[in-house]
Amino acid sequence: MSAMLNRVSSGLVLMAVLWLAGISAAQAQTPFNSNFDHFTTGWPLEGSHRYADCGRCHTGGIFQGTSRQCAACHSQAGLVKATPVPPNHVRTSSQCQDCHLETSWSPVWRVDHFQVQGACATCHNGSTATGKNPGHIVSGNNCEDCHTTFAWSPASFDHNSTTSNCSSCHNGSTATGKGPGHINTTNICEDCHRTTAWEPVIRVDHLQVVGACSTCHNNSIAEGKGPTHITSGNTCDDCHTTNAWSPAVFDHTSVVPGTCNECHIADKPADHFVTTAQCDDCHSTIAWLPASFDHMNVTGSCTSCHADDKQSGHFVTAQDCDVCHVTNTWLPSTFRHMSAAYPGDHAGNLSCTACHAGNSAAIIWPAPTYQPDCAGCHAADYKPEDDDHSGLSADRNCGNSGCHSVSAREW
Repeated sequence: MSAMLNRVSSGLVLMAVLWLAGISAAQAQTPFNSNFDHFTTGWPLEGSHRYADCGRCHTGGIFQGTSRQCAACHSQAGLVKATPVPPNHVRTSSQCQDCHLETSWSPVWRVDHFQVQGACATCHNGSTATGKNPGHIVSGNNCEDCHTTFAWSPASFDHNSTTSNCSSCHNGSTATGKGPGHINTTNICEDCHRTTAWEPVIRVDHLQVVGACSTCHNNSIAEGKGPTHITSGNTCDDCHTTNAWSPAVFDHTSVVPGTCNECHIADKPADHFVTTAQCDDCHSTIAWLPASFDHMNVTGSCTSCHADDKQSGHFVTAQDCDVCHVTNTWLPSTFRHMSAAYPGDHAGNLSCTACHAGNSAAIIWPAPTYQPDCAGCHAADYKPEDDDHSGLSADRNCGNSGCHSVSAREW
């Protein structure tokens, strides 16, 4: 038993000697008087670590296995009571060396944003670190949408979350706005431009254009009237839409009457009758047909237009159409005999061919000796045996007798 106690006592004494020796060695290690080369451990002492007592890191005289990670010593919970991370430190990983130097905690020589945890605005709030200045555009707090961790500027704005109100930034002050040569429009940029680039313009939303069409469509800013365009004013939207130039729907409201041929000079078909009248004398602005001809403006003869309108059985005559017809309708005929030799209208409503047997103006008298008196046609009807008759030659004009009349249906 005594031998065992002697061995234990000897072991405790040896441990105490070694522990004191370790403390002495640690206290003696300074950059000035220690011969121990800490570089041989694979962990060279730099900066403030060169002046720290060995026991500050090697607690309990334990040298091997000491952690080389900053956070193992610089924490509240570690065995080593080195300066811990303060409560107001930004949220980061435990890689202290990515931001701090070994000579001193402050000033921080750089901020490695890969080690920072949480949103940018957690630090960049104008208090902990530089935040949005008063002239910053209206935005959320996701700084990384536009900025990088290298520098605030230049910024690369992410328009993906922007759907409207471009002009709140693109006003020529905060960000590039409309240039002096921009067409006159509203401020709804997104109706014509993309967020990737101002040009090329993806389309022109004419609902946002202010002013007359010709302000842009002048063949300088945008396509305008071509050299063959009809004579017109500059109110393009009277005929064209904003979808396409063609087809055009012409508004004739502003056309001066009597000027149709300024545009429609080549629109007469080959079989159109010869006329110097203006189109609107007969046609409407809705359609060419049906035409409504106003004969009040006719100065020539009917046959200049109606030469081919006589039917095959038409009465043979050199008279013009309006001697028998009116401009409203062809029938009924309005012809009236004006010759003094005309015996008058007969009550029997005779057809023209009853007298004009050849269907022409020439009359073939049955008894030409007695023309133009009644007997010229009615000689065969004369009854010489009647007591009242004095002979055909004397009675050749039946109407003079007082007995007969062309208005009576019977003799």
